[in-house]
Amino acid sequence: MISRCFHLLRAFAPALPALLLAQPGLAETGAAAPSYGIAMYGAPALPQNFVSLPYADPGAPQGGTLVMGETGSFDSLNPYILKGNAPWWVGPLTVESLMGRSYAEPFTLYGLLAESIATPPDRSWVEFTLNPQARFSDGHPVTVGDVVWSFETLGTQGNPRYINAWNQVAKAEQTGPRTVRFTFKVPDRELPLILALRPVLEKAQWQGKDFANSGDVVPIGSGPYVVDKVKMGQSITFKKNPDWWGKDLPFNRGQWNFAEIDDEYFADSNVAFQAFKAGVLNVYREGNPAKWANQYDFPAVQSGAVVKSEVPNQRPSGMAGLVMNTRRPIFADWRVRQAMIDAFNYEFINQTLNGGSPTRSTSYYSNSTLGMEAGPASGRVLADLTPYKASLLPGAIEGYALPTSDGTEANRANLRHAIHLLAEAGWAADSLGVLRNAQGTPFAFDILLPQGGTLPGVTDQMLAVSEIYSAALKRLGMQPRITVVDPAQYFRRTQSYDFDMTQYQVALSLSPGNEQHLYWGASGVTEPGSRNLMGADQPAIDGLIGTMVTATSQEDFTAAARALDRVLMAGRYVVPIWFQKVSYLAHARQLQYPSKLPIYGDWTGFLPNVWWWKD
Repeated sequence: MISRCFHLLRAFAPALPALLLAQPGLAETGAAAPSYGIAMYGAPALPQNFVSLPYADPGAPQGGTLVMGETGSFDSLNPYILKGNAPWWVGPLTVESLMGRSYAEPFTLYGLLAESIATPPDRSWVEFTLNPQARFSDGHPVTVGDVVWSFETLGTQGNPRYINAWNQVAKAEQTGPRTVRFTFKVPDRELPLILALRPVLEKAQWQGKDFANSGDVVPIGSGPYVVDKVKMGQSITFKKNPDWWGKDLPFNRGQWNFAEIDDEYFADSNVAFQAFKAGVLNVYREGNPAKWANQYDFPAVQSGAVVKSEVPNQRPSGMAGLVMNTRRPIFADWRVRQAMIDAFNYEFINQTLNGGSPTRSTSYYSNSTLGMEAGPASGRVLADLTPYKASLLPGAIEGYALPTSDGTEANRANLRHAIHLLAEAGWAADSLGVLRNAQGTPFAFDILLPQGGTLPGVTDQMLAVSEIYSAALKRLGMQPRITVVDPAQYFRRTQSYDFDMTQYQVALSLSPGNEQHLYWGASGVTEPGSRNLMGADQPAIDGLIGTMVTATSQEDFTAAARALDRVLMAGRYVVPIWFQKVSYLAHARQLQYPSKLPIYGDWTGFLPNVWWWKD
């Protein structure tokens, strides 16, 4: 509920390379000075002797218990494999990476398990030197062997999100007692940062075990917490490791302040909200501004025991709504997908459910400098799009904008346009008003939803959104069916793309890169487990992602991102709903956070990372 809102996934692609674990001294020569940090563009904002991250309080009180809530369930304890559904927090709380990300900057990393990083100007390789103090929770030192084994195992047996980056590694070499170098096959300025963020697991734990089928095993990590108690599918409790090796690192000061973190699972968001009101949970993220304004007057709020906090952000909107699976013939034609967007009466639905306050996502990167600009493409954006001109859908170059309605339920003008597009695509109503194609097949499809939703503020409202939307579609002669399944079945079906239309939400950063292949790269059309639920398969998408990750200037990167935004919007894959520029967090009075906020706001790295308990 609270925890899985904004975590980012990494890239996906096929094929696996062979790697060499060499003896020290066999690496290629190349000059690159070791550094305490690395930025995607430019230099890190913090000096080498920084005390803490700017949005963390190094003097924060230690102790107390944070009780969070989730909707759904879990049937695995290993978040790094495709099989099963594991609790999100197992990874961030118990496992560390070579470097950690500062959310006060678009994409900058500072030392964590690695005390330094070295990479040449072209970033054709990267070398990490491990901190000699780094230890796993069982006391064993973190070694170069653990790093190489972790990266190779995740890239060959782990979740598909780890495959693409590993596929770009030509060679892994131990170049010193605590130093490891990765040499890349292709130019990609983001690859050093991606590897720096890969989880590092203990190799010895997995000897004789099948990693890909290890859902009943909790990975041993080096992070601030260890798994203490588990009620499979119901709750998981994390306990602060008193011997955590990294508690005094500058990156960690003011982070991970709770003695215990308890994550409880509930059937749906309404049950979780009632649990919060009853004091079972001590924090709750509210995504519905109308509910925030009208339903938070219960006694605990009135007495001051519960505090309402609003946390702004400066991140891109991302995309949320209902995604159409273009692998299905019914949604293969862009004109049909545009008709589906025309039929969606956003103004009426937003007013009905939210009082009209949230802002609609007008593109994947709206609310940021990376978002596409109105009107025809020009300058560098046009230059990036031109090589793919023959395969682009209408609107990518000319300009694309979402339809608006007059706010009434009838939505007549947009429905008329939808009927026209459907007719062009070969769909017409019969004498009984049923929309059929030339073969007589009715326009019938399922809207697949998980019981209780999965993400507060967007997907927990998708049942209500879908019900209003379905009524409009039926006026066109369509036959939509809303199918609600349990979270485990929903997870399996979406992982294998077994749906017609379903809810969709993807959060995007200020520095998009290789993870974009996972979100909408062509490899995800057939390979299971990607985030390419729409089945996007356009040469321009993968090509523009390549332009983004090889850009050597912020200007070239921004142009490529804007061009990609145009291609995705012109693809008409998602019926967009809204995004929040402000997060609404209700929490116990004792839960507090620093006054200086990260630019990403309430996102990964904020709750529970820099919060604390104060009586």
